[in-house]
Amino acid sequence: MLSVTSVTKRFGGLVAVDNASLEVAPGSITGLIGPNGAGKTTLFTLIAGFEQPSSGAIRFDGADVTGLAAHKRAERGIARTFQIVQPFAGLSVVENIAVGAHLRHRGRSDAHAKARAVADLLGLTAMLDQPASDLTVAGRKRLELARALATEPQLLLLDEVLAGLNPSEIRDMLPVIRQIRDQGVTILMVEHVMQAVMSLCEHIHVLAQGKMIAQGKPAEIAAHPAVIEAYLGHGAAKRLQAAPEGAPHA
Repeated sequence: MLSVTSVTKRFGGLVAVDNASLEVAPGSITGLIGPNGAGKTTLFTLIAGFEQPSSGAIRFDGADVTGLAAHKRAERGIARTFQIVQPFAGLSVVENIAVGAHLRHRGRSDAHAKARAVADLLGLTAMLDQPASDLTVAGRKRLELARALATEPQLLLLDEVLAGLNPSEIRDMLPVIRQIRDQGVTILMVEHVMQAVMSLCEHIHVLAQGKMIAQGKPAEIAAHPAVIEAYLGHGAAKRLQAAPEGAPHA
């Protein structure tokens, strides 16, 4: 569904993404991990069309979208969440979700009907008429996800959707992410909660200093020497390799 080929992004003399390539299979949950400052969010920004790469190509659903603007990519089916959640504080929860729904549904009633359906999936139904400013951190994370999902994407880019949540809230969010995938949405996620990544993802790409240093199945990544050295550390790697299937820890 998504193919990123030899993509580089320079900001003046800084190379934020350096000849990076990755692929995301249809119907998968794929992980993108790496240390802070590795270039993960920049790569998401390139995939979503908010920035253009300095070189390289991005293909989505068989078509070259490298030069397309973000709103054109959204129309084709690419949606993303943002690491820093900023809802429209003066609007209600349902109105916030409807902002995303208006991409496909021009009428207010249709957009609100879509917003309510998405809210039901994400456990926000009881909060629909509340101001978005009243939501907890966990509620705002769900709202950010709902707004992206309301655009009816084929590919959903999740940028640290679990960040700031406690272990119980993380456990509650994992089945929601799986359910979104099961409804036909392919997911590429940036995440630092490693046991959640290991539990959710079928395939993982690892970015460090702008370069892809590894890719493979979760067990392969947890044991990869370059990933341990650049990101996981030996202690975390051993815990991930020893951890049974089950609820992740924060």
